[in-house]
Amino acid sequence: MTLSTTSRPYHQIIRDLSDRIVLAQTPIRVLDAVKWDEGVRSTFLEGGGRRLPPVDRAYYESRPLAFDPVAKKLEFQNIERDITRQLGQFNPVGGIMRRMCKEYRMVIRMLEARGTADFGLISQELYGAASDAFHAGDPTLADLGLMLSDYLNNIDGRGDLKDEPKTLNASDAVALLRERLGQVFGEGEGAIRVFESDGIVADAAAGADYIKVRADALFNERDVRALEVHEGLVHVGTTLNGLNQPICTFLSKGPPSSTVTQEGLAILMEVIAFASYPSRLRKLTNRTRAIHMAEEGADFLDVHRFFLDQGYNLEDAYGNASRVFRGSAPDGLPFTKDLSYLKGFIMIYNYIQLAVRKGKLEQIPLLFCGKTTLEDMRTLRQLVDEGLVVPPKYLPPQFRDLNALSAWMCFSNFLNHLSLDRIEADYANIL
Repeated sequence: MTLSTTSRPYHQIIRDLSDRIVLAQTPIRVLDAVKWDEGVRSTFLEGGGRRLPPVDRAYYESRPLAFDPVAKKLEFQNIERDITRQLGQFNPVGGIMRRMCKEYRMVIRMLEARGTADFGLISQELYGAASDAFHAGDPTLADLGLMLSDYLNNIDGRGDLKDEPKTLNASDAVALLRERLGQVFGEGEGAIRVFESDGIVADAAAGADYIKVRADALFNERDVRALEVHEGLVHVGTTLNGLNQPICTFLSKGPPSSTVTQEGLAILMEVIAFASYPSRLRKLTNRTRAIHMAEEGADFLDVHRFFLDQGYNLEDAYGNASRVFRGSAPDGLPFTKDLSYLKGFIMIYNYIQLAVRKGKLEQIPLLFCGKTTLEDMRTLRQLVDEGLVVPPKYLPPQFRDLNALSAWMCFSNFLNHLSLDRIEADYANIL
């Protein structure tokens, strides 16, 4: 992108401030800072899952952060001060960057509070709580989790909806993902790297330009398809689009507020690409229900027992329960990041619905221009018009051609006005 002589100083100021945010956040790795080590896991399993994991404030203090939290908070404070000094109080892109600085300071305060009640309280501020409503009078996330569980229970006994056997090992999954993602992002130098990895909790995890697959995990074809769209097309795709930004480089990095958008887009992509399935959805609802249990006072053993009741074995139930309490104490408030999946899906779905209703289709692909947040979408449209943000280079097919998505949302807007209870009564004799 060529900057004119007259625009270069303003653009360069934004680029310099943006680069400072990217550099400042580099050592902040939330999931690395809150995860429990193998010793905690083995001790719990060796005890038959009958005692709370030995995790407390002292446990986290023995695992210091990879940065000086006091100095890092001051660094973000100084960047925020310089944003206001150099761009003014009401500059749109300055407003986004100032909010990012505030969020990162809050993240640092959360990590400083590992093992205390404040950790869970700050987590709720950053990621939300299961008791949060979407709108006044609407059901909460906890209500949504229970509602979806009821629907899943109604279809659970059907033999034709059982998961296919997991016959693909990590090497098989890596080969398939390399081939499929190569068709989207290219091959050779600069291509997305896909490789096996030990030491990750999830079956797979995405980085800036890579996807790592847990070495001992097993998959079926549907699992690999979900990883392709979730980790590849969304998480890696939006990172690469952010790295492609010549001025607003901060779009390559995501503070907690972007997590809701990221995971919401990823789950939406699974649905519209027909890559999701009932057991995948149950995994997400179980996470939401488990977080709500912990918010209501359940401890690690209660949550572990919940996952056992859901059909998990002792080891897998531990893995799921530890996601809820990582960063916290086994009898403390939960780490609420995993609410982002269902919460984000609903919020992104509603946003796209409204964009179609109002005829603002050009807004929808901008969700992929980097690690975005919904509250910034109007500003991002303005920044694209000003040449400060470039449209996304990598887009899933469903968002590159909006014909089918728009048609679906037009019907959906109408169907939202129908009473499902009345329909159920009317259809009673035919269903």
